[in-house]
Amino acid sequence: MNTSLQSQVTSPRTISGEGWAAVAGAVGSAFLLLKKLLGPKSGGKPEPVSRADFYAEMMATRERLHANHLAILEKLDANHRELLTGLDRQATRINAVESGLARLDERTRK
Repeated sequence: MNTSLQSQVTSPRTISGEGWAAVAGAVGSAFLLLKKLLGPKSGGKPEPVSRADFYAEMMATRERLHANHLAILEKLDANHRELLTGLDRQATRINAVESGLARLDERTRK
């Protein structure tokens, strides 16, 4: 048993700014979780859609997809034609260089 008048009392630790931020984050997260769990429920059942409205929307979406698909195909065809034209032009230039090189080779062999 310690009978000294000046007992050893430990000083309380101070919490750093990061510690307070962690505590605030934990409290905030707990609050949001409780709010989500205990909050009012959104409308339970969605509004029913008639079969005719559903089919009309489905056909409109189908037409939009079809139009976009055709536009992409046309763009791909245009790019393909452009690439083939460029390739043909390069092939013509390569053939001209090859024939010129062949003539130069014939002259240097003589």
